[in-house]
Amino acid sequence: MRIVILGAGALGVYFGVRWIELGSDVTFLVREKRAAQIRENGLKINSTQGDYEIKNPQVATEPSEIESADLVLVSVKGYHLDGTLAHLKALTNKGAYVLPVLNGIEHISVLQEELGKEKVIGGLSFIFASLNDKGHVEQSGDMHHLIFGPLESSQQGICRRLEEFSRDAGFISKYSDNISLELWKKYMFITALSGVTTAANLPIGAIREHAETFHIAKMILREMQSLAAAYGAEIPDQEVESAIQNVHALDPEATSSMHKDRRKGLRLEVDHLQGGAVRLAENTGLEVPYIRAVLGLIKPFERE
Repeated sequence: MRIVILGAGALGVYFGVRWIELGSDVTFLVREKRAAQIRENGLKINSTQGDYEIKNPQVATEPSEIESADLVLVSVKGYHLDGTLAHLKALTNKGAYVLPVLNGIEHISVLQEELGKEKVIGGLSFIFASLNDKGHVEQSGDMHHLIFGPLESSQQGICRRLEEFSRDAGFISKYSDNISLELWKKYMFITALSGVTTAANLPIGAIREHAETFHIAKMILREMQSLAAAYGAEIPDQEVESAIQNVHALDPEATSSMHKDRRKGLRLEVDHLQGGAVRLAENTGLEVPYIRAVLGLIKPFERE
């Protein structure tokens, strides 16, 4: 498969390099500054799942430099999505399907409206990774999952092709025939984890020590369960309980990427995550007081 990685952050680089390790044709479509860094330092993943390095990866700064593509993995932050639409239109015009792995849900409808429903596959990932000073990936833990599936019946072929192609890749890939439910489950978990850690400005261990604070995370999970149901995705109670147990299993110093961004003084995805949940709730008349409160506490640190 000819794959384009749009957004060469830790997530995009990790999966892109793993595909290269498999022997695939991968191009990183990035901004000039990132392109210069990649050309100087190459790309490398330092991983609990095995290291790998690419000295001279294929890099482009404009879609016109890419002749054709089968798939575009979109791994930008939610607030950068609008800036990618022109590039994505150019690549879908060349035959590519789009696999977004952003957090949240709203981006799906945005992409479908701009690119057409046939071109947008459902996808998400679970991975703990960041970039070091050289732009190389530092991956930790056991999670390096890429989950994908069709949102339209016509996408069965490309999704099965991706499943077969990624079977021997150096990460865990999973085809889902109910990708909408998987998207909502991830959205539920990340909204709670990012919300409580960023609002409290604490790692998860300190939050778990205080029942009153941990209660907020639990209530956000429940509110997200209700929100998902309002949009046709029924998340079973055992999945909510499993999410709570997953939080209990995290290292005490573990935290969310949004909390890390707050500590670094970087722009936050709060509007894309908690803000999106509030907007979706308003559209259905659903009350989500815990999510709304956490949104209000984080907003002052958004740094638009």
